[in-house]
Amino acid sequence: MAPQRDITGFDIKKLAAAGAKPPANDPWARAEAWRYTGPFTRWNRFRGSFPGLGIATVAFATYCGYEYMFLKDEHRESSSGHEDSR
Repeated sequence: MAPQRDITGFDIKKLAAAGAKPPANDPWARAEAWRYTGPFTRWNRFRGSFPGLGIATVAFATYCGYEYMFLKDEHRESSSGHEDSR
């Protein structure tokens, strides 16, 4: 049994084949080229999304290192003088 044709005449396979390749003579190609070069490359757009993230990461890591090395934790439990003498 042959597959039924769509009553509207729409063929999804023809649409997919037509959209798979760009047109040979695109009149907007030159007008769209600026979007993907220079300061608008994908990397530059991503890097500009988080201004200050690098500086903040370094500052936070430095603070964590300083806290670990130099600040004493005064809430540590020690066994000197706090035991019940029963």
